[in-house]
Amino acid sequence: MKFTISREVLLQPLSQVVGVVERRQTLPVLANFMLSARGGQLTVTGTDMEVELISTIPADVLQDGEITVPARKLLDIIKALPDGSGITFTLSGDKATLSAGRSRFTLSTLPASEFPATDQVETLENIVVSEATLKKMMDKTSFAMANQDVRYYLNGLLFDFAGKQLRAVATDGHRLAICDLDESIDVGTDRQLIVPRKGVMELSRMLSGDEGEVTLAIGRNHIRLVKGDTTFTSKL
Repeated sequence: MKFTISREVLLQPLSQVVGVVERRQTLPVLANFMLSARGGQLTVTGTDMEVELISTIPADVLQDGEITVPARKLLDIIKALPDGSGITFTLSGDKATLSAGRSRFTLSTLPASEFPATDQVETLENIVVSEATLKKMMDKTSFAMANQDVRYYLNGLLFDFAGKQLRAVATDGHRLAICDLDESIDVGTDRQLIVPRKGVMELSRMLSGDEGEVTLAIGRNHIRLVKGDTTFTSKL
């Protein structure tokens, strides 16, 4: 596995995906990014088994392959490099080497086969909503979510799709926040789903106030949102 890429192109997806990587892990591989280089593209994946982020960027791939490397260590190295650096990533055996100018770093790796892939999301329905409106709804309600409550269903945000309307609800048992979408959406079936706290935080970070639309793919146990080159998946 070998690819070259500029510092600026690599820094943006690493900074975005690192948000889902937990510092304390039961599985060592969950502290890693999975890097997959194929067909002129580099895919960076991070997961904590509950929330998964995947970002795809163009890269000059000289040799296809995939491997996992320590997430925060890699991000710290890329941040420390000077602007405009060209980075060459080479994998030999179980060691990965990063070269940039006169700098050279060696990272330990774990095989990509150990990295847990999110189950294929069986999509029951695709719902299109305005990105700015969805972010506003989440920002106006997410502060009321519980944090580490034993009633685990309070540690998240409820999305209630009913009668072409969308409502977001959060409560910690003491306070309650509700926000209704002021425009109708095309919903085939009335449904309610709770997105866990971490998924809400990452989704809110990923969304911007843009006027464009985003598609929520809703499955039995997962919700997925694709924005540009980034794919967000969360268990429900």
